[in-house]
Amino acid sequence: MKAYLAEKLNAALSSLSYTGVEPTFEQPKLEQHGDLTTNVAMVLAKKAGKNPRVLAQEIVNALKLDPDSVEKVEIAGPGFINFHFAGAFFVRGLQGILKQGESFGRTDGGRGVRTQVEFVSANPTGPLSVGHGRQAAIGDTIATLLEWTGHAVTREYYYNNAGRQMRKLAESTYARYRQLFDPSFPFPEDGYQGEYIKDIAEQLKSARGDALLGVPEEEALQICKEVSEATLFENIRAVLARMGVRFDVFFNEDSLYTSGALQEVISELRAKGLVYDQDGAVWFKATALGLEQDRVMIKSTGEPTYRLPDIAYHREKFRRGFGFIVDIFGADHIATIPDVLAGIEALGYDKSRVKVVIHQFVTLLRDGQQVKMSKRQANFVTLEELLDEVGPDAARFFFVMRSISSHLEFDLNLAKEQTEKNPVYYLQYAHARIASILRFAESEGALAAGEQRVLADANLDLLSGAAEIGLAKLLMSFPDVIVSCSTSFEPHRLTTYLGDVATAFHKFYHDHRVVVPERDLSRARLALCKATQIVLANGLKILGISAPERM
Repeated sequence: MKAYLAEKLNAALSSLSYTGVEPTFEQPKLEQHGDLTTNVAMVLAKKAGKNPRVLAQEIVNALKLDPDSVEKVEIAGPGFINFHFAGAFFVRGLQGILKQGESFGRTDGGRGVRTQVEFVSANPTGPLSVGHGRQAAIGDTIATLLEWTGHAVTREYYYNNAGRQMRKLAESTYARYRQLFDPSFPFPEDGYQGEYIKDIAEQLKSARGDALLGVPEEEALQICKEVSEATLFENIRAVLARMGVRFDVFFNEDSLYTSGALQEVISELRAKGLVYDQDGAVWFKATALGLEQDRVMIKSTGEPTYRLPDIAYHREKFRRGFGFIVDIFGADHIATIPDVLAGIEALGYDKSRVKVVIHQFVTLLRDGQQVKMSKRQANFVTLEELLDEVGPDAARFFFVMRSISSHLEFDLNLAKEQTEKNPVYYLQYAHARIASILRFAESEGALAAGEQRVLADANLDLLSGAAEIGLAKLLMSFPDVIVSCSTSFEPHRLTTYLGDVATAFHKFYHDHRVVVPERDLSRARLALCKATQIVLANGLKILGISAPERM
């Protein structure tokens, strides 16, 4: 719809000698106001020196629209131009869906811009939590949306296998290992308490026996660190793979230390007068950049705060040639973001090319009660346990079906329910039902084997019922929905849209028998079914969810 109107409206504006404006279109909030509306007359009114409604009428008079595409144009309010499309426009559009198939919904607005999406980025100190799971689903879906809109996407995982947390991991593992030989061996006060530490210690004992008892403690700690890190990272990768999440790059924070990148950042900022020394610490003069207070970059102990490696890491992202950078963070990161962006800008990089997406936390509910503790591994419910209970499809869908800015209450009972109350089951069932209809059509001779591929040749003008037109109209908006989800970084909109498609399909199927004696009508309705199946399959693919043929 937008592409059609843009072409016609630009031609009309050109004929009236109005240049320098690109018309935009929105879907009216009320259905009676049409399918699309534009405010182009109000945008041009001041420059043209005319009343917006008068200018709107002038534009409407210059429009050359096909009557079988747009059946009515109205001027509303202070100068909006509302367009009502004809049903024939939508059913003709089904041909494009059928011909494009798995590619339907892809656009090239991203123009191949190298885009990095960083998400999850948990250090290898324990199993992934359900919070990491939400970030994994959001990040991977946003990355896919960007791919579908023409971006060249790199998925990246940033982690640190050095520093205090890893030291604590090594000490915890070593203590549990020693306790297998001497239960009285002390466990560090701030050690990691999860059962997974005991599991790693058991593995160490199985592999090395009592060999670590006879080596210096620092050497034993290094071995414990290496084994723990490798074990936990293997688990992290495996759990993410179960969700269908894979990364192109794993970037180690420790490399910023060994390469000298941190010192380079400090030197550059100091040369700009944005770093100073006070009380033995190194400070970032953030107030000079409009922020409320200065921040410590390097503590008096010599240990950098998170801000310094984060700034250095983002500098590396730009240096590696990314034209657009997307950071997916949990709400606990919100305090450091302004400082990092200010630091990037101070180093001469365009911070507008960095998009930070903040998601809220997850609460698990079972029988209406909050679930807090892991059954076997940690002092939190692990992502692996959640996948064991509800499966990857339900997990991914539930993680993204609410706005990322909203706290998510994950209903375990609903996620496991095999009924239409479960929103992901509802979508998959609609896809499977269509597959069943197409198989039935072949068995009844209404559709030759393999003919699904050429249903675009069906006489789609035979689709005239309200439910048929309504479904076709909804299917045609799929590319616009993908663009909207991609530019707004709101993947939950796609889950809502697919739910609307499934509902519209069930209404159509309730109102109209698909396989009927009239062969041409059957083929037209089968074409509508196939187009619906394509949209559902493509949408589920973007969400990382399977589209079953049978249920």
